[in-house]
Amino acid sequence: TNANPLKVARMKQLGADVRQVGENFDAAKVAAKDFCAGNGAYFVEDGRDVAISEGAGSIAVELMASCVLDTVVVPLGNGALISGVATWIKHVQPAVRVVGVASEGADSMEASWRTNTVVERASVDTIADGIAVRTPVPEALDDMRGVVDDVVLVSESSIQHAMRMLFSTSGIVGEPAGVAGIAGLIEHKSLRIGRLATIVCGSNLTDEQMRQWL
Repeated sequence: TNANPLKVARMKQLGADVRQVGENFDAAKVAAKDFCAGNGAYFVEDGRDVAISEGAGSIAVELMASCVLDTVVVPLGNGALISGVATWIKHVQPAVRVVGVASEGADSMEASWRTNTVVERASVDTIADGIAVRTPVPEALDDMRGVVDDVVLVSESSIQHAMRMLFSTSGIVGEPAGVAGIAGLIEHKSLRIGRLATIVCGSNLTDEQMRQWL
């Protein structure tokens, strides 16, 4: 019910039947699963369906074909993006470090990856709605094993700093979740060694959000 209105509007413009249910991502997911169960529909789940990770992995195919890198820093949401990217990177250049970045206000994926168990949170508190995971997908955590080298957390201030820096230096509008990798490089000096790359994904900001954050 509190989804980014610009994202909702763009989905509707493309012809989607958008139904807004639940106060957070996971509540909406439960509602979507219930809808599928009652209507014979198929629920496409980020982090569980392999095809989504394979699609995300195509980013790494292009990246590794054009660069020689030491570290790749990736926004960490439900895990499909980082698993697909990391799987290909480790296939072609096993020595390259892959680091995921999550928000301090939505740390369930980081805690789950670090403890090797599913850690749920009662709530999330972050402007980065695209990586605001409260209940991790177990299969996604399994996919991260052996291909993701580390996961770090970033503050809301670092996320906003990353958005402003990207906009002011490159003229690129990045949404909070999309710039998590840059936020990780801002906040964690230990990552800033050698040849680096990060993935910027998503530019869904309303006019009000652009005025507030950029």
